[in-house]
Amino acid sequence: MNSRRKFMAMSAAATAAILMPVTNAAAKKRGGYPSNIIYTQKDPGVWSKKAATHLPQVEVKNGKAIIRTLHPMTEKHYIVRHTLVDDKGNVVGAKTFANTDEKAVSRFELPADSKGKKFFATSFCNKHDFWVSPVTL
Repeated sequence: MNSRRKFMAMSAAATAAILMPVTNAAAKKRGGYPSNIIYTQKDPGVWSKKAATHLPQVEVKNGKAIIRTLHPMTEKHYIVRHTLVDDKGNVVGAKTFANTDEKAVSRFELPADSKGKKFFATSFCNKHDFWVSPVTL
């Protein structure tokens, strides 16, 4: 049993080592991650016709970031979550939605030193995956 586990672990490690240069090259081309994992305006991947209703839109008003995803909210197809993250990966705010919510709109208080800094607004659809809009405030 132990030798089987060792074999499986070594096989997984060898596969990862072989694929790492390929995935790293693809990730560099796509801005840090391979296509069809995270969707953006520049790289909507397999969901190119879905970008208009899935990309989060950001508005800044009175020290708050307002994120909207222009997506219908139905029982079977809806936006699950919004997140606002700074350029260091710190979560500024997150909101989870229910399929019964009327709209996918969230509001997050911005840190005092936000002006001119880059943030990432995210929108996750239960059918069309994870979308990111970079924004400089």
